Amino acid sequence: MKGLALRPLVAASAVVTLAAAGALAVDTAPARAAACTGYVGLTFDDGPSGNTPALLNSLTRNGLRATMFNEGQYAAANPTQVRAQVSARMWVGNHSYTHPHLTQLSQAQIDSEISRTQQAIAGAGGGIPRIFRPPYGETNATVRSVATKYGLTQVTWDVDSQDWNGASTDAIVAAAGRLTNGQVILMHDWSANTLAAIPRIAQGLAARGLCAGMISPQTGRAVAPG
Repeated sequence: MKGLALRPLVAASAVVTLAAAGALAVDTAPARAAACTGYVGLTFDDGPSGNTPALLNSLTRNGLRATMFNEGQYAAANPTQVRAQVSARMWVGNHSYTHPHLTQLSQAQIDSEISRTQQAIAGAGGGIPRIFRPPYGETNATVRSVATKYGLTQVTWDVDSQDWNGASTDAIVAAAGRLTNGQVILMHDWSANTLAAIPRIAQGLAARGLCAGMISPQTGRAVAPG
């Protein structure tokens, strides 16, 4: 999802880079649940971007794994970041190629949006996605049918962080605090407030015995990593 079609720009000096693929700095003890009594799905839309390295570093430092719903156009433009997502043990999903309102398109156009993204992510080293999030959460029978054609399970969300709508860091942390076992939260790759919220999200989940899990391609729900 994109709030008012704005994508914040981040100066190169503010971007935290990875020293090497898979070599993420771990300089703090992550907050972890003593035992996982349930799993939730942390998801980040609209990447990869110049913000992705900082996001991956923060998730890794805080012992979290997440699902990255990548746009095909950005996966094609930033293949190194797609590979970094995989190296950081994140999961990669399909979020269309150009983030259109799919329900306003023809079946052929929907097919192009989904198929080109499958190809872009696979070509960038992200594997073949098995889950798909329609832009804006907008879907219909045609969108679902095309997704199924490519072996994709549609995933929306249970909790909207509202980071796309200017939500504060406190509000994003509070939204994550509403997650229960199996639920999925919507967040975005480009949100500075979401990045700032990650340590507190990790702490809040650990305090409630919840762990960050994968989204099952069978059910679309968060489950223990397989």
